Amino acid sequence: MNMSPFRRTTALLAAAGLAAAGLLATQASAAPVNPSTLSAAAISSALAENATIPGTAWQTDPDGRIIVSYDETVTGTKLSKLTGVTKQYGDRIKLEKLSGKLTKYIAGGDAIYGGQYRCSLGFNVRSGTTYYFLTAGHCGNIASSWYSNSSKTTLLGTTYGSSFPGNDYAIVKYSTSYTNHPGTVDLYNGSSQDITTAGNASVGQAVKRSGSTTGVHSGSVTATNATVNYAEGSVSGLIRTNVCAEGGDSGGALFAGSVALGLTSGGSGNCSSGGTTYFQPVTEVLSRYGVSVY
Repeated sequence: MNMSPFRRTTALLAAAGLAAAGLLATQASAAPVNPSTLSAAAISSALAENATIPGTAWQTDPDGRIIVSYDETVTGTKLSKLTGVTKQYGDRIKLEKLSGKLTKYIAGGDAIYGGQYRCSLGFNVRSGTTYYFLTAGHCGNIASSWYSNSSKTTLLGTTYGSSFPGNDYAIVKYSTSYTNHPGTVDLYNGSSQDITTAGNASVGQAVKRSGSTTGVHSGSVTATNATVNYAEGSVSGLIRTNVCAEGGDSGGALFAGSVALGLTSGGSGNCSSGGTTYFQPVTEVLSRYGVSVY
């Protein structure tokens, strides 16, 4: 098709304008990063876009520095990719190697049973006269029915809602035939802890965790609003602690006295050598479903 001189000139100018715009955009994106001008939220967003590598996690320290953790699976090209991103931010980011492997704490065994797995019950909750219990979302995703025994003859209830990845919580509605659901946490020593309210965790807070595999262990909150990149997906807004946990403890309760704080999500290490464990804040799921502890 022949073009008039005017149309040909216009097309050439338009093409030149596009090329120039592309060049400017490329030059702008290549501008060096000045870490001191970036907020911690901006750096965390950049990590979420460019460094969601399974086996990594991060959270912000009170001084605004980002602690980026990686487990024993992050080696070779995965480690190169991680350091390639983090080095842009200089001393605003501190790298930390974790012992063991970051994983969800789910296993086959006892406590609450769904599908081919077992998890731990977190907290009993209610809305009016309707009763539920909370557990981890990666547990809620795998089964619609939950039982109190491995032979699956005693039905606890059915999964009412579940969120994983992104979040890690699930809510199970009790069967009307199951009426034993006290507002307590098992301390695995013949006694229990009454849970009367729920709250948000704070850094340095002394906490306990109860789970069906390892019972009760103590420690403290080391960070809030942490992000963990599991092989199955990323979860953000988590509580990080130095409390240990193991497979089957998933969904178990994190608490401080009578205050419910979180649900066991996952972590690294074990209860022999110690470890790092992350928890889904409980207040989020209470708000989401309009339920309360009691």
